[in-house]
Amino acid sequence: MENLSSTIDPSCLQQPPLAIDIIIELDALGIILYAGLTLMAVLSMLIYIEGTIYIFRKVSYPKKQAIIWVNGAAPIIATMSCLGMWIPRATMFTDMTSGCYFAVVVYEILVLLLEECGGDEAFLQRCGNNRLRISTGPCCCCCPCLPHVRLTRRVLFLLKLGSFQYALMKTVCTVLAIVLWTNGNFDLEVTGALIWINCSVGVLTIAALWPGAILFMHLRQTLSSQKIIPKYAMYQVVLVLSQLQTAIFSILSLNGTIACAPPYSSQARGSMMSQQLLIPEMFIITLVTRLLYRRTYEPLSAAPLHQDNRGRKLLPSECGEA
Repeated sequence: MENLSSTIDPSCLQQPPLAIDIIIELDALGIILYAGLTLMAVLSMLIYIEGTIYIFRKVSYPKKQAIIWVNGAAPIIATMSCLGMWIPRATMFTDMTSGCYFAVVVYEILVLLLEECGGDEAFLQRCGNNRLRISTGPCCCCCPCLPHVRLTRRVLFLLKLGSFQYALMKTVCTVLAIVLWTNGNFDLEVTGALIWINCSVGVLTIAALWPGAILFMHLRQTLSSQKIIPKYAMYQVVLVLSQLQTAIFSILSLNGTIACAPPYSSQARGSMMSQQLLIPEMFIITLVTRLLYRRTYEPLSAAPLHQDNRGRKLLPSECGEA
């Protein structure tokens, strides 16, 4: 065991390199790669800023707030990945910033679904007598026997609360992680803080994604004219790439599958590979979301009202299952 430890390059056990060390070590191919990825990140942010100005001028509040938050997921992640690529020692903070931003996006996508219907009141008037199918992912997709829930103000409040708690608790967990890191308690042991915080955040994430999925499944036909299906699909793609893909690289680097390459340790190299892959992915998603969100917004057309035998007005054909 001592002979094996003596063959490990000392730089593989050190902290990630400084930014100046990366610049010095870059060859011609590295300069082209880093310049190209940096350009993609800058273009993503410029496209987002231009789209934000357009939305701010053309769309009314609070719908424009939800659109701006959701539309900014890919550019923000690309920018943070670019900063982490150039400054490896800041990777923990750039990842936390991306994670906190996307936690807000999880809530704002639910708000966007409601605002596409005209807001909470319009949504309740349009779909207030329908039932929600709660046997959807990521929690209960394998439980089709679950009863349908009648849509009320209380249920709508619980759906919004389920998504909002992630935006709040993710920020709290991030601040807690930074405090523990400065105190030297943020390690990878089973008894350490990292694994428990990550497990807690994972449970909160699943709980927060569920309300959005329930509402999307209920409104996907109603809002088809608003291109809600491709919009939600892009949101799901960002979720998978920024969360699952990053987690896979982290696991591969922790168990040694991603080899050390001085001056990068195994973990630093895994983070670098993840960031370099995220930047072009987020750039492509930024271009697609620009086509989806930068358009003329018109109110959702009202469907003809129907009445049941008690004289109540219903819209069963418009909002899923009655």
